[in-house]
Parts: sequence; C-alpha cells; structure tokens
Amino acid sequence: MELNAQYTSLVAVGDSFTEGMSDLLPDGSYRGWADVLAARLAARSPGFRYANLAVRGKLIGQIVEEQVHVAAALRPDVITLVGGLNDTLRPKCDMAMVRARLEEAVERLAPACKVLILMHSPGRNGPVMERFRPRMEEVFALIDDLAARHGALVTDLYGAPSLADPRMWDVDRLHLTSEGHRRVAEAVWQTLGFPPESDWQTPMPESAPARWARRRVDDVRFARQHLLPWIGRRLTGRSSGDGRAGAHFDAGLGQAFWVTPEDGATPGPVTGWRRLDG
Repeated sequence: MELNAQYTSLVAVGDSFTEGMSDLLPDGSYRGWADVLAARLAARSPGFRYANLAVRGKLIGQIVEEQVHVAAALRPDVITLVGGLNDTLRPKCDMAMVRARLEEAVERLAPACKVLILMHSPGRNGPVMERFRPRMEEVFALIDDLAARHGALVTDLYGAPSLADPRMWDVDRLHLTSEGHRRVAEAVWQTLGFPPESDWQTPMPESAPARWARRRVDDVRFARQHLLPWIGRRLTGRSSGDGRAGAHFDAGLGQAFWVTPEDGATPGPVTGWRRLDG
C-alpha cells in the first residue's frame, strides 16, 4: 500500500460522526472531518472527486445495506468506514450481528479502493462512556483484526485525551465540535502518510471547572433538548436518519454522485464544490 500518494478520490461511509454533526455551517449544512479531509486532499490533486454517503443515526446493518455497495461501485482511491457505535449505545445490542456486518462491510470495501481507512472512534469522558466502554472496545478489537486481514489502515482516536475532553463535544454530548472535527481530519491525514500540519493530540488549555449550578443547568438543558428526544425515538423505533440520504446521494435517482472543487483545474485551497453528473 502506497502512502503519501496522489489520491484523486475519496468516499466516506458511516453515520452522524462522518456526516459532520455538529460542525454546523452558516447555511445550516454540516461540514465535519470528512469534508475537511476531502478539501485538503483536493488542494494537492487536480480533478479530485469526493462523495460523502454518511447519514446520521444509521446502524451498522443499515450502513452495509444502504451505503457499502454504493461506495464500492464508485471505486475511489480512498474509502473511510466508521460504523457500529450507534449499535453499541442501544440497550439491546446484538454484538454478534455487529461483528458480522462490520466484517461484511470490510470484505466488500477493501477490494474496491486503494486505501481503506477504519477507525477507533473517540469517546467523551463521562458516565455514558463508562457504561458502554466494553462494547466499544470489543468493536475496536474486531476493527484491528479486520484491518490486519484486509490490509486496511486504522486511525486510533479512542485513546487520545484531547478528544475525550468534554469541551471537544457539542451540547448534545454525542458529536464533536468544529475543533474536534478538525482534529479528526488531521489524524486521518497523518494515517494516510502525509506530514503533520498540526498536533491533533495537543490537550486543550487548562480552564477552571464550571460551577456546580452551571453544570446542573447544562444537565437539565441536555436532558430536555437531546436525551429525552433520543429516548423517545428509541421507544417508538424511529431514527434521526429516517427519510434522509447522504449529502452526495441522489435519492430520486437512487445513485451517488461526485463533487469536485469549483475551481478544480489547479491545486489550491477549496472554496466550494460543484456536482459532477454522468
């Protein structure tokens, strides 16, 4: 596997983490680490193409059924696959099924690209992390095994204190801030063999802990705005991703499409993307 190469295409597969929540742009869309990584790769490769198929709330079975075959058909230079963590957060999680579907995804994606990137996802320090840690670590152990068997690369974010810092996470406590996404993009960039442009593992500056009253107000707001709606969706069998398609998937046509920098003739910073059809 050639690293630090001239990659000309990237497809991102996964759930809300790869879709880009909560890296919100002024127009209401999400950017996220995959978009940041794509822009950095495009800056050094004229004619670069990118497709983000990730959809919030998706379980690993849905990712395999809805995204994996689409990504494989595009045959890009690089595919990123992050999935399975939504499953581990469910009270009833069939870990045997999660393992089987992850293995199926890797087996189908690895031959379809030059480089397949898998990931140990980061986790926010706190009681939720501690409750589900054994399941997460089981998934990460499988990812390491699959990477070794199929020649994939692994970006390990799980053990990084910088990304476990609660200040790196949005108010919903499930999704990274813009700074968190930027650091993930840098970590994947380095996994691909490119020289570091920043130290994504640098801890955030020390700050005084929030007062007790402030923490309680934040807890109440979190419960009302995020936790209770999440529980409601679980009880009714709904998902935040119901009715949604990936950013670069045309649901009307039933197919993915590439985007490329608006001024893609020469390398340089990406100021916007345009759709490629056909």
